[in-house]
Amino acid sequence: MGNPYSIGRDCQVVLLWNGVRLDLRDVTGFQAAQEVRRQRSDPLNSVPIEFNTPAGWRGHFHVDRGSSALDDLIAAIEAAFWNAGVIGSGTIYQYVSEPDGSTSTYEFIGVSLTLTSAGHYQAENIVKQTIGFYASQRNRV
Repeated sequence: MGNPYSIGRDCQVVLLWNGVRLDLRDVTGFQAAQEVRRQRSDPLNSVPIEFNTPAGWRGHFHVDRGSSALDDLIAAIEAAFWNAGVIGSGTIYQYVSEPDGSTSTYEFIGVSLTLTSAGHYQAENIVKQTIGFYASQRNRV
């Protein structure tokens, strides 16, 4: 019998920036959370009414640095902004192997990135990097 629950190894993450796939060799963690805007009305003649409207997704992923790919991407994003005023965007694909054997695919669009940690360089340790992201929307593909 297979595992009845999703575990961390059941997830793969692919990053595209301006349509080009970035090879992130060892993604070791991924987390995303929906953001919402709380809408509320407090009518004088009725009970309060509250609902949420979607406001994008925010998250981060961790990478064991196996190449300069991530550093090079961030440098290119900064250069594009400072040299031409261009702000690019990306897409993140999350693939989840489900316990029933199927695969769920989620697409995060309108992605902006922040290299929240370029890594800590220390003898005999793997350099771990953290990338924060904001996505306008998440779709099931």
